[in-house]
Amino acid sequence: MADVLTNPRSDRVRSVRSLAQRPGGPPPGRVVGRTQGVREAVRCAADRVVDVYLTAQAMERYAADIAAPARAAGLWVHQVTDEVLAVMADSEQPQGVVAVVEASAPSLADVLAGSPGLLVLLTHVRDPGNAGTVIRAADAVGAAAVLVSEASVDVTSPKVVRSTAGSLFHLPIVTGLPVESTLDELRAHGIRTLAADGAGTTLLPDADLSTPHCWVMGNEAWGLPEQVRAHCDDIVRVPIVGKAESLNLAMAATVCLYASAGALTFGT
Repeated sequence: MADVLTNPRSDRVRSVRSLAQRPGGPPPGRVVGRTQGVREAVRCAADRVVDVYLTAQAMERYAADIAAPARAAGLWVHQVTDEVLAVMADSEQPQGVVAVVEASAPSLADVLAGSPGLLVLLTHVRDPGNAGTVIRAADAVGAAAVLVSEASVDVTSPKVVRSTAGSLFHLPIVTGLPVESTLDELRAHGIRTLAADGAGTTLLPDADLSTPHCWVMGNEAWGLPEQVRAHCDDIVRVPIVGKAESLNLAMAATVCLYASAGALTFGT
């Protein structure tokens, strides 16, 4: 093993920390500061993992599921002090593990070439927790990809990465997409576009989910603009039977995705 990293002011430590603190924009890498995210990065995206950092306690605790698999994959595994890890981490309560992972940049053409059966498009979604939860739900139901509009949150931000709980490394995430031209491209490939919106006249149980389709989800505060709804093939409303005024974005997306999973056989 290489020497333990002990200097929290070293260039390496500052470089890792700068990734966690960066403003928006395409990064050269991303910091994964939660155990499950690091584990999934090593397991499912080892070719993109640049470095793995663990404290002595974490090195022992996660020997079998992080340290050993990382070394077996030929990755750089560094032991660091608790103080160094605290500086590197993007969380106030680090779990003793940090990894730097190169950003992936799949294209919409890459996704469509696989004849996807189920997609979700996030339009103007700004809350990192919502975005991460939708990615996690899409992964859980076996969706082919998550599409993210150009005005949405940076999916490589630390809060999004944490909230995906590793799902970020399981399926393609296409970012920076213009909404209306993306809807046109989906339609050209035989994929129906379903706007999920409280103004919909089609109830979710009555929606046609039997053919390839993409759920279109709007902003947390104002939903989908009229021009986007008009651009979709159908506007679908999740029925609310009780007294709740509405469902939040992540919950509504999860309900819709699981409805699709129950109605459609699709490949990933």
